[in-house]
Amino acid sequence: MSLDLATETPTRRPEQPPAAGPATGATTAPVTGPTTGPAADPAQPPLSPSTLRTVVRELAERPDQWIHLVRLSTGERWYQRLVADDDHEVWLISWLPGQSTGFHDHGGSRGAFTVALGELEELSLGGPDQGLLIRRVPAGTARAFGPEYVHDVRNTASGPAVTLHAYSPPLSSMAHYDLRAGGLVRTSEEGPEQW
Repeated sequence: MSLDLATETPTRRPEQPPAAGPATGATTAPVTGPTTGPAADPAQPPLSPSTLRTVVRELAERPDQWIHLVRLSTGERWYQRLVADDDHEVWLISWLPGQSTGFHDHGGSRGAFTVALGELEELSLGGPDQGLLIRRVPAGTARAFGPEYVHDVRNTASGPAVTLHAYSPPLSSMAHYDLRAGGLVRTSEEGPEQW
């Protein structure tokens, strides 16, 4: 995938944090592992996108592990970290209609997400001949991506959605982008201290 990424000085605090990951103003508490895991071991290779897809799919098939934790927030997406290990982390996120992440990367982490309940829409840029790609992501669908992936995930449906997200190594930063006529323009970056 070829992206035209220009850099621009941030003029505002990002409205939507991590990946289809966490959102501001929400509560985080682990189900397993510490709230923040130890720093990733540089000698340990990250998990592959395919392995991360398996992680979120298998967890989605065990709703007794997470369904009781789900909350809905009218202000912003609600999220909770479920797993914080050396080599990966897993987040549970709920989405009300109209909530979205905006275009963002994952700070070099590989990732995957699955829609456990409801339906979402994912936007990404294809090659020069494809332009903006819009994918419908219904319940039961899982998406996986490499370390350079940039996308926008949103709830355009009429009801809430619940998703599970895995990242390897655990997220250390995220950049946010605006989609302009010439491509994506980087507008801000944030780290775990803002999640």
